[in-house]
Amino acid sequence: MGCLLMLHARQAAAADTNTASGWVTNEFEQAAAKFHAETNSADAAWQFARACFDMADLQKRSSQEAAYAEEGMAASRVAVELAPNSAPAHYYLGMNIAELASTKHSLSALRMVKDVEREFQAARLLDEKFDEAGADRNLGTLYRDAPAFVSVGSRAKARQHLERAVELAPGYPDNHITLIEGYLKWDYRNEALRQLHELEQILPDARKKFSGPAHALDWEDWDKRLNIIKRKLEGNSKVNESPHSQ
Repeated sequence: MGCLLMLHARQAAAADTNTASGWVTNEFEQAAAKFHAETNSADAAWQFARACFDMADLQKRSSQEAAYAEEGMAASRVAVELAPNSAPAHYYLGMNIAELASTKHSLSALRMVKDVEREFQAARLLDEKFDEAGADRNLGTLYRDAPAFVSVGSRAKARQHLERAVELAPGYPDNHITLIEGYLKWDYRNEALRQLHELEQILPDARKKFSGPAHALDWEDWDKRLNIIKRKLEGNSKVNESPHSQ
């Protein structure tokens, strides 16, 4: 790991591990130590790649975010080389490439999209339930948000993968929220309302299952997005009666 990243992580490590940021930093430090001690371990490599992604996601400066993402990509590629059939290795390579792409505002980001797609597809074929159906959730998001004319954007593919994620891991809030966001983007209000009802049914158990500092940032994100969804549904009267006809 680069000296600047290690210094930044150690400075942040003073944070309370009962906080979300402190927990992520502590996990990063432990994963880094294990990765450098167990150089022939694919598990240690992808776990460090996951920690790099989580650290990248915490950063407020794009340069630091990119640095952690690049470190995660390098660790993921080590994991893929050691264990080509490891779903987590491909998955976190896709996650870190996507994180790096989010810091760029140029054609290079568009070129990265195909790499992200390839890695999530590989992870999905190897273990479609990994990270609460994360490969389908992320593929769905990729196809939903990418431009259709100059990239991989596809409403049909997005819906297919987002609905599959809910089917595979119905107790995970992010799967429902991401699907609802897709329905709203496509003006499928009835489908969004139905999915919101399903989400509200699983939320009490989900808040118990996905608890503690490991999931504090998740809930901060999910609750924020859920509030936006509810406001949109309250103010949106436009209905497409045939969401499955597209």
